[in-house]
Amino acid sequence: MSMRATEPSFPPRGRPERQYVRRPRPLIFPTSAEMPETGVHLDLRTSLYLTVRYFVGARGAVGSEQFVYWNAEDPRRCLAPDLMVRMGATPGPFPIWKTWERGAPHLAVEIISPSDAPELPWADKLRRYRASGIAEVVRFDPVDRDCPLRLWDRVEDDLVERVLVGQGAFFCDTLDLYWCVRAHPMLGLELRLAKDAAGKELVLSNEEEALKRVAELEAELARRR
Repeated sequence: MSMRATEPSFPPRGRPERQYVRRPRPLIFPTSAEMPETGVHLDLRTSLYLTVRYFVGARGAVGSEQFVYWNAEDPRRCLAPDLMVRMGATPGPFPIWKTWERGAPHLAVEIISPSDAPELPWADKLRRYRASGIAEVVRFDPVDRDCPLRLWDRVEDDLVERVLVGQGAFFCDTLDLYWCVRAHPMLGLELRLAKDAAGKELVLSNEEEALKRVAELEAELARRR
């Protein structure tokens, strides 16, 4: 996968001292808001975030439920994706994401929850994603057994929904992986990423990798006995 250039610092280092015709009028861009979240939604969101953060590593910035702002004049124009990724950006925790400073995220994932209903209808949220400049948008509804996964790509400055026909339709351009929906014994349906189109080689989180290694060592010890 091609990597993006390292982001410049803001403001630029070494900027000379200047005078201005008026003092700036700072705007407040909140870092959090009181939003209800079900236990299932929390588990699904956390699992996906930990997996992607471990997979991306130092290659990019990964966030979950931080506010993404794209309009420097209006703090009300924001989104809080359950997962956001910008490859090539500096990794590490960040309170909020301003696109005019760090660029638009390449990927955003929304996991639908019953608590979303009073918050913002999906059509309105999709309009915000269209305005944000985010390149890939994923909508996962674990309750919708017929169509749990929907994907959008930015094509000619528009967000266009994919027709999910064929294995390549589930490819994630940002991560160079494949989306897949799997049954989970406690959570129902779960959104995962895989290295193959069939979804057999799942991408594991750090914890899953450790558990897998422990199981392999235990199997090796049992074989030697």
